[in-house]
Amino acid sequence: MSHMDPFAAIADPNRRHLLEELRRAPRTVNDLAKGLPISRPAVSQHLKALLDSNLVSVTAEGTKRIYAVNTQGFDRMNLWLDQFWS
Repeated sequence: MSHMDPFAAIADPNRRHLLEELRRAPRTVNDLAKGLPISRPAVSQHLKALLDSNLVSVTAEGTKRIYAVNTQGFDRMNLWLDQFWS
């Protein structure tokens, strides 16, 4: 598994939108695709980038894959940002 820089992952506005939606509740790709003007395969690609950067997690429920925010994935970014407020 590659590890994408989380700052690079959130640079894309579609990925930020996905994170905002997932912050409200875990969702499937199809649920997430309804709120974006991009295709379901494009949403899947964006979710893969967020998975690779450890910002989201995925669990299987039968044939569905449920995506959720992985708060621990934000630790690296928080540590970096916190240095500016200390």
